[in-house]
Amino acid sequence: MLIRTTWTLNVTKPTLLPRSYGLELIKQVHQRLGIEIGSEQIPSTTCSGILGNMAPSGDFLTVYPNEYYQLSLCGLRNSESKAIASFNLINNLVDSTLDLLGASFHILDRVDETTSYESLYHSLVADEPESSFWFALTFITPTAFAQDQIRLPLPVPALMFHSWLERWNHFAPVYLGSSDLIDYLAAVVAVSQHKIQTRRVMIHQGKVTGFTGEVSLNILSRADPLLANVANLLIHYAQFAGTGMKTRLGMGQTKIKEKDQK
Repeated sequence: MLIRTTWTLNVTKPTLLPRSYGLELIKQVHQRLGIEIGSEQIPSTTCSGILGNMAPSGDFLTVYPNEYYQLSLCGLRNSESKAIASFNLINNLVDSTLDLLGASFHILDRVDETTSYESLYHSLVADEPESSFWFALTFITPTAFAQDQIRLPLPVPALMFHSWLERWNHFAPVYLGSSDLIDYLAAVVAVSQHKIQTRRVMIHQGKVTGFTGEVSLNILSRADPLLANVANLLIHYAQFAGTGMKTRLGMGQTKIKEKDQK
């Protein structure tokens, strides 16, 4: 089972939130879910952090009334997905709020999107559908890739596919392939357009630079049809797994739009 749960939030008055709120949010949510943080080499959950119009000022962010904010949480393994499906984000039952470092967010709505590894694999690969050859990816939160001691804030196809494939092979019952598959996909998938910018995000006590914005990927027509469908599968999986490093802590949130959705 895979799940992406999205809550819509707001506040009733201008509220200050520390820029470094992300770690406390993840600790609080995972503690209540009964999921241990730090024990996994590949995280079984991803989190968006709180998304919406916030004004930075020094070490704080100002959250505004009359604005709507969103928080998404994804489970990449059956046990975590089931825990998220039954999870109540509210920790103050009196007024239905999420209380976080002095800020009280009212919970307005919840949307659950569920699927499974088997369903994705059969619909996008095993049933041999017609491949999509163009995708527009939106990187909602800062995205970067860890290469030894270097953090690269650029949408390199080989690094994106490595990120998605590593998670898929770790959690899915269907093994897709190794580094040879990444090498092949990197040779037949190209960035055709992008409109990105870099942004720094507070992680723990330090800052990480990542890119946000839109990136268009083209799968070349000479690509093997089966492997083109594997590329389709991994791109769709990114909406749950995120992209790159520190996806549990709010980085790498990814959405896709296919050509017929332009």
